[in-house]
Amino acid sequence: MSDTTTVPVETTDPVNARILAVSEDRVQGFQDEPFQEIARLSEVDLETVLERIRAMLASGTIRRVRQTLMATNLAPGALVAWQVEPERLDDAFEYMFREDPFSGHVVIRSTDRETPGSRYRLWTTLKVPQGYSMEKHAEFLMERTGALAYKLLPAHKLFALGVGHVRRRGLEPGARSEELGQVLDTNIVELSDLEWRILESLKREFAAEEITDHPWTARAEEAGVPLDQFLQTARDLNRRGVIGRFSTFLEHYKPNAAGERVTRYNALFHWRVPQGREIDAGREVGRHFVMTHAYWREGGPDFGGVNIMGVAHGTEKETVLAHKAAIDLHLEEAGIPVGYTNVFWGGRSEIKPSEISPFAYAEWCRRSGIDPEAMR
Repeated sequence: MSDTTTVPVETTDPVNARILAVSEDRVQGFQDEPFQEIARLSEVDLETVLERIRAMLASGTIRRVRQTLMATNLAPGALVAWQVEPERLDDAFEYMFREDPFSGHVVIRSTDRETPGSRYRLWTTLKVPQGYSMEKHAEFLMERTGALAYKLLPAHKLFALGVGHVRRRGLEPGARSEELGQVLDTNIVELSDLEWRILESLKREFAAEEITDHPWTARAEEAGVPLDQFLQTARDLNRRGVIGRFSTFLEHYKPNAAGERVTRYNALFHWRVPQGREIDAGREVGRHFVMTHAYWREGGPDFGGVNIMGVAHGTEKETVLAHKAAIDLHLEEAGIPVGYTNVFWGGRSEIKPSEISPFAYAEWCRRSGIDPEAMR
């Protein structure tokens, strides 16, 4: 391995930018040789791809490298809005981030104008493994953090899912695909104990020294199965829709080792469209390249009855708002009226993968002094 201290780690380095434009969210599904696929799509030789990803991970420019899963198909989940007293907000944030393996994105948000929903400052994603109650888990978190209230906002459908910050640089407001956004279901897939064991090894983050060709050989040994069985099981899970993408995740909110901020503004957009037009609206929103996530979620009265939500990022607030204005106009031109809309701006944030293993949940319950059966 080369000395990573002499390798460029800036996302603006031309070679790194070519690699990241692919490796953030273009390597879809399970790949037998994921780094070879990144090399092929980026047209950068394999040794350089391995060297640059290893260096960016070691420096913190890349915060994690992992095989992602379609967690919405493996564990019941929701976006959760929490109402917390201002003086307890930071403590609640820390608890969700550090103490709850099942809370993923943890973000403190604010709005430019006061609405009933503005009381909900803490936003998290929550996944609770199959067989356990999301409501009971949320009640436990509310008790531990002193939250006043919470709203579970599960996704009925997904229309966009792919966080590619580097390839989204310089997008013109309104830039969108010729095709409508895809409609992804959130049906739960049941797995055997062996499949869960292989999946746990598959999804674990890669350390810098693990960024090598043939990365699954060691993971098969970790799972205690032959490599051929590991690969075949992973391919089958991919066919069943539970594998997401192989991805390098950038440190985008905080400055990275090169002093860069990949993005400054994280905006959660809300739209209320007529009942029955949710899928139409979601597909129109999801086709816009700026959208990293787009979902059909029911916000209820506190959030103005919104039913389409999505996330966009940018380095300038005015540009993010220009993207939203272009989407608003496009919805109007598509004949989909918007009755209410809002933007929840992200401030302090931390992102970690949500644990989804039933085995891990039972162990967490025991460590927390809870009978796992009581959480079903």
